[in-house]
Amino acid sequence: MKFLRFNLRYFVLMLVIFAVEVCIALFVHDNFIRPFVGDIIVIWFVYYFIRAFVNCKPIYIAWFTLTFAFAVEIGQYFKLVTVLGLEDNKLARIVIGTSFSWWDLLCYVIGFGFLFLLDKDLRKNH
Repeated sequence: MKFLRFNLRYFVLMLVIFAVEVCIALFVHDNFIRPFVGDIIVIWFVYYFIRAFVNCKPIYIAWFTLTFAFAVEIGQYFKLVTVLGLEDNKLARIVIGTSFSWWDLLCYVIGFGFLFLLDKDLRKNH
């Protein structure tokens, strides 16, 4: 079994989720969808991005995704963008983020939970 492989189905799904995330970022300026739903589905984006290229048990990818999201949020708590000297880099500020939120951590857990409803491979292999 090869560890790296390309899966078109997961890649297309990741692109659709990415398009939804971009639409939320550009066009939704509310107090629910943008701050909460966007953080929930970013877990799906990362999960399906990895599944598009990595061939391993879905549960490992799901746990890695949640751990990665938590690590990024903790980086925000410790002002990682500033520590790295990237406070003037708009892309770094968007990707890494600049403000810690306990609500974001909750949204990541919710997104992780929804993965079990969305991904039949994850449900049967955990």
